[in-house]
Order: sequence, then C-alpha cells, then structure tokens
Amino acid sequence: QVQLVEAGGGLVQTGGSVRLSCAASGRAFNTYNMGWFRQAPGKEREFVAGINWSGGSTYYADSVKDRFTISRDNAKNTVYLRMNSLKPEDTAVYYCAASSSVVLIPSAARYNYWGQGTQVTVSS
Repeated sequence: QVQLVEAGGGLVQTGGSVRLSCAASGRAFNTYNMGWFRQAPGKEREFVAGINWSGGSTYYADSVKDRFTISRDNAKNTVYLRMNSLKPEDTAVYYCAASSSVVLIPSAARYNYWGQGTQVTVSS
C-alpha cells in the first residue's frame, strides 16, 4: 500500500507558476513510477507527466511539454510538478499517482494508487 497526499494547488494568474508536491508513505517509494494526472470539470482524467522510479526518465503530455517539469526526491518520498507559463486551460484538479508497472506508460489504468487531488485554478 502507498498513501499519497498532494499539496501546493491554488489560484494563479495566466502566465504564472505553481509547484505541486506529492508526499508518499507506505511501501518503498523508490520502487514506483510516479505520475501526475488532471481532470477538468466535465472532462476525463488525462495524463500530464510521468517519471520512472529512479528519476532518470520522464514523459510529458504534448499540451504541457516545455512548460511543466516533473521531478522526484526519493530520500524525501516526494514527487513534484513544477508548472510554468500557466494557461486557463490548465485549470483542473491535479492528482498524483503511483504505478508498479515496469515501464512508464501514460495511462491511468496502469496506476495503482492515487492521491485525493489538489485544485489548480488559472485566472485569465
């Protein structure tokens, strides 16, 4: 079992920046690939970014590439999502998730554990 708790969401203006964090507890954090997903009102949950267990490999959705950065600190059992140049369309609830899958796959179905989500609202 892995418990995930997100933090860092809030209200930000267009063009601004926010850093989300996700603290993990439970079984060995450094054995899981981690991901960030988001869900806007009336839309399906979508993949945002993923990072492998060591931090050596990352993957991004095209919509956030070059604006968002995912990172992890295994010593602190924490994964981060730095979001720059935010747009109103980035407004969503952001979820942290852990995957025991061997490969990094941008699919919610491959993630075993989920946090409760944190709201990010980008004002225009």
